Amino acid sequence: MRAALALGSNLGDRQAHLDRAIAALRRAAPLLALSRYHESDPVGGPPQPRFLNGVALIEWGLGARDLLVLAHRLEEEAGRRRTVRWGPRTLDVDLLLLGDLVLAEADLGIPHPRLAERAFVLAPLAEVAPEWIVPGTGKSVRELHADLALHR
Repeated sequence: MRAALALGSNLGDRQAHLDRAIAALRRAAPLLALSRYHESDPVGGPPQPRFLNGVALIEWGLGARDLLVLAHRLEEEAGRRRTVRWGPRTLDVDLLLLGDLVLAEADLGIPHPRLAERAFVLAPLAEVAPEWIVPGTGKSVRELHADLALHR
């Protein structure tokens, strides 16, 4: 099933961190599409550098929990240290969508719980999957992105 992952970095060589994560994703699952990288201001947390963000679409044959394990492994390989909530990081990998799955667990929400609030996620996601209907909203990624732009 199709999965959408958001990737972001704001420490060190941001593009290299993202490029290495994409290369590792390609080894783990077929890469269906990759957005351009977008620069964005950090949201929440302490003062920190700007982010470079992108979205990858992959074909995923395992479960949501397996994909979360992969995302955390990619972050660890990039040297991410979880010391400050919403603090700066070498790599952040978030599971945005997994087919039409809706899941609400303490450590994993699909669709991502703040997907519709984050332009830095919706802009690159709209490049690669504009017509994907986000479960629970009845709206496409393109519509959510347009809604967010109207309310900013």
